[in-house]
Amino acid sequence: MRVRTPAVAGMFYPSEKDELIQSIKSSIYNEYGVGKTKLSKKIFGAICPHAGYMYSGPIATHSFEAISEQDFEVAIILGPNHWGLGCQVATMKDAVWASPLGNVEVDSDAAEKINKLSRIIEIDFFSHTREHSIEVQVPMLQYYKSKFTILPICILNQDYEFALEVGRAVANIAKEKKAVIIGSSDFTHYEQNEIAHRQDKALIEPILEMDVERFYDVLENRRVSACGYGAIAATMVACKELGAREAMLLKYATSGDVAGSKDSVVGYASIVFS
Repeated sequence: MRVRTPAVAGMFYPSEKDELIQSIKSSIYNEYGVGKTKLSKKIFGAICPHAGYMYSGPIATHSFEAISEQDFEVAIILGPNHWGLGCQVATMKDAVWASPLGNVEVDSDAAEKINKLSRIIEIDFFSHTREHSIEVQVPMLQYYKSKFTILPICILNQDYEFALEVGRAVANIAKEKKAVIIGSSDFTHYEQNEIAHRQDKALIEPILEMDVERFYDVLENRRVSACGYGAIAATMVACKELGAREAMLLKYATSGDVAGSKDSVVGYASIVFS
């Protein structure tokens, strides 16, 4: 069984177990973190940010707290391929993901099934080797949930048609298994704080309406620089197919709101589908 070793431990989050746990606790009780808030409702999936924990961790805790209340065995994690390595859309099998909090096994059965269901989802370990968008979700999941497997899906081609197909394939897997879906994305990149808030508010509106076509229209017309737009769209598609009727924005903030400098910020949102 192959081991997918961390690519960004020590950069995006601490590489040492105790420091990592403390970092997550600090995120929870940060001014922008979830604190002791509970969301006791059934959710099918969530949108989570994937930046360094010191910036996006507090916002991410809102989604992970909601996820922790769910009864699931596999977390299907969709993230953009920032590096351009490997396939258009890639999962993997016969592997574990190493983390400072321990190893997490890939659901190889789910990987084989989704590969057969979709003409575009390939099994390719290499596509995942340097990508952080899925990796940063794993320690958060481990903190909140003791036992689960993952189905990682790394998306290079984030076009509308690809998002539809990936989302439908994910929904078919989730219908067979106790699953929760995580769409990994940050929102506006490297704009002034006020502009980021305005741009992201516009893009979040169609997500809350679960309107995938309008989401792509806003993305393109306003040129919103959300990196994981295909992962967001595929998560919307999958959750709608599973019966989601409502989307809720749990928290939005930028790196400038959380960490200070507001001249060049990145936007983060926690959104759940129920």
